[in-house]
Amino acid sequence: MNILVTGGTGFIGKALLPHLNHERITVLSRNPARAYQQLGHHITVIETLHELKDLDAFDAVINLAGEPIINKRWTDRQKQEICQSRWAITRELVDKIKAGTNPPEIFISGSAVGFYGDQQSRSFDESLEVNGQDFAHQVCRQWEETAQAAQSDRTRVCLLRTGIVLGRHGGALARMLPAYQLGFGGPIGTGEQYFPWIHLQDMVKGILFLLKHPEANGAYNFTAPNPVTNQEFSRTLAKVLHRPHFFKTPAWLLRLGLGEAATLLLDSQRALPKRLQDHGFHFCFPKLEHALEETVGDKSRIDASGV
Repeated sequence: MNILVTGGTGFIGKALLPHLNHERITVLSRNPARAYQQLGHHITVIETLHELKDLDAFDAVINLAGEPIINKRWTDRQKQEICQSRWAITRELVDKIKAGTNPPEIFISGSAVGFYGDQQSRSFDESLEVNGQDFAHQVCRQWEETAQAAQSDRTRVCLLRTGIVLGRHGGALARMLPAYQLGFGGPIGTGEQYFPWIHLQDMVKGILFLLKHPEANGAYNFTAPNPVTNQEFSRTLAKVLHRPHFFKTPAWLLRLGLGEAATLLLDSQRALPKRLQDHGFHFCFPKLEHALEETVGDKSRIDASGV
C-alpha cells in the first residue's frame, strides 16, 4: 500500500509507522529534516500538501495531526490553534481526495471521546447521539463532519474517537508519572468520573485493523473495553509504581491552573468500543493493571534496560 500520514512525528504516529515498514509511506511534516531524523530515510517526507494535485497516488490516508489539547490553558488564541490544527488540515485532505479520479480507498481521521461531553456514570457506545455546546464537543464535531465529506463509494471514512492513550514516553501518562513516582499521586476532583483509556499498542493495532477491514467505516471508540473511574486509575497506577496513594487534587485547584481545559480531566466518559469488538477486534490490554504493568511497571523497566 501507498499511505499518506499526517502527524507522523507525534506520539501515536511514531508508534504506528514501524508497523507500516512494508508499505510505501509519505509523511506530511512542516520540518522534513526532523521527520527524517526521527522516522528514518526509508520514508518520503513532504512539507506541504500544495505539492500534490490530488491524492490518487495513495491507497490510504491516516490523519493524526493536531495541536495537543491539554498542554495549555484554553485562551481564545489557543482554542483557535486547537481548532485550526485539526480542521484546516482535514479540510485540505478532503479537498485533495475529492479532486482526484481514483481517490484513496480509506481515510482514517482522528477525533476524541471528548465528542461525548460529560456522560457521568452511564456507559455508552458509538450510537450515542450528542449535541453539546462545550468546546471539546464542538472541536470534535466539526473535525468529524469535515472528514466525513470524503465519504464516497470509492473512499470509506473511519473516525478515531480516542481516549487517554497509555504510553511511557508520551501522552497524558508521561505527564502524570513524575508526580506519582515522587509519591504525590492521587485522584482528581471526586475521582468518580470515568477515565476512558487505551494502551498505545491497542491504539496502533486498531488503526491497522481498520486499514485491513473493508467493511469498517464511521466512528469508532478507541478505548479499552473496561473503563475505570479516575479513582481506580490513580490507585492502580500507584500500585504498579509501588508508591503511596493519598494525595488528592481538588477540582477548584485544577480549574485554577487549567481554566476551562480542566473539563477534560473532570468530565466522565464511560465509553465502550462496541463497533471495534463487533468487527472482531481483540484487545491485547483489556484490563488496566496489565496495561500499566507493561507500560510503566517493573517488567517494562527491565525490558527497556535490555536485561
